[in-house]
Amino acid sequence: MNQQMMLTLFQYNAWSTAKILNTASNLTQEQFLALVPFPYGSLRGTLVHACFAEWVWRRRWEGSPRNPGWKAEEFPTFESLRTRWEEEQPKLLEFVANVTEEELNRKFNYVSTEGLPHERVVWESMMHVIIHGTQHKTEAAAILTGFDHSPGDIDLIVFLNEGR
Repeated sequence: MNQQMMLTLFQYNAWSTAKILNTASNLTQEQFLALVPFPYGSLRGTLVHACFAEWVWRRRWEGSPRNPGWKAEEFPTFESLRTRWEEEQPKLLEFVANVTEEELNRKFNYVSTEGLPHERVVWESMMHVIIHGTQHKTEAAAILTGFDHSPGDIDLIVFLNEGR
C-alpha cells in the first residue's frame, strides 16, 4: 500500500461521510434517535461509532495514550455530531496526506477500547478504518433509506467517476 493510494481512499471516505451527513441533516430529531435493527441501535449510535473510530485510530497512529470510547448520549442532536465530525475530518486527512511510506509500514502498539494490548502495522489499521467506515455508513444509508432519505450511491467508483 502506498501513500497516494491511501490518501485516495481517505478522500473517498470523507466524500461518502459527507453524503451520509448531508442526507441525515434532513431527518427530524425523532428519526435521528429512533430505534433501528442495527448493531448501534439508531442512526445516532451508528454515526457516533463511525466518527469515534476515525478519531481513535488517528490518535493511536499519532501515539496518543489509551482513549475512552464515546457514548451516543454525548451527541444529543445531529448538529452536535456533525460539528464534531467536521472538526475531526481535516485532522484525519492531514495525517494521511503527510504519512510517509516508511510510516505506513511502521508497527505501533495500542490498547483497544476493551483494554487489550495490540501491535499493528499502520497501513493495516488504516485500511481497517476505511472498511469499517464503509460498513457503518452502509448501515446508515439503509437507515436513511428506511426514512425515505436515500443518500444515493456511496461506491468508490462513483467517487472516482465524479472526479474526486
